[in-house]
Amino acid sequence: QVQLVESGGGSVLAGESLKLSCSASRDMFEICGMAWYRQGAGQARQLISTMSNDGTTWYRDAVKGRFTISQAKDKNTLNLQMDTLKPDDAAEYSCSYCTRPGVCQSQCHYWGQGTQVTVS
Repeated sequence: QVQLVESGGGSVLAGESLKLSCSASRDMFEICGMAWYRQGAGQARQLISTMSNDGTTWYRDAVKGRFTISQAKDKNTLNLQMDTLKPDDAAEYSCSYCTRPGVCQSQCHYWGQGTQVTVS
């Protein structure tokens, strides 16, 4: 399954937590790795966390220490645990096989439809 389907978004108060999930393809993960992006209103999409196919993780400074990327054992689901949410975290979150914006392989160029996160 190349398609990516996110779930878990919602509306929370500042300081609360949410866990996002992305239904993905184990085969694609092993080729490309995976990533979470977000796009706030009127803002460009930004990369916030990645997991390479060897398990190495990376986080944008703005979410480091608060967000945790993980993968289910079957490698068909990518998760993003978001703790201590702030109003600035409000955005549409999407997952992708593209871990390096602008330079990812064409075969990795897939994004999900996104899930909305609202923080008030």
